Amino acid sequence: VQLQASGGGLVQPGGSLRLSCAASGDIHKIKRMGWYRQAPGKQRELVGQIIEDDSIMYADSVKGRFTISKDDAENTVYLQMNSLKPEDTATYYCYAEEWSGLNNWGKGTQVTVSS
Repeated sequence: VQLQASGGGLVQPGGSLRLSCAASGDIHKIKRMGWYRQAPGKQRELVGQIIEDDSIMYADSVKGRFTISKDDAENTVYLQMNSLKPEDTATYYCYAEEWSGLNNWGKGTQVTVSS
């Protein structure tokens, strides 16, 4: 499974960005997909994920502001980020967990929230 993430950038506080993650390769192996982020000097943390029954879970820090969706026809997962805060600044990573337990990671995309 290969993952191609895009959509990061610089945005002012209160602004919005949408990240995309396109999956290719052995798509049928994917159990769940989602997003992590890592800020400088901090551990990587889960932002949100779509689990096996297509329900979506979010970190408390982003609930109500971030929305994960997917387009099965395009094998793409999106992360819509609204009401962005400076503390959302991080490198965002798309991931796909296979049924085997193997995790696949996309190349990180930088999100910077600053005035």
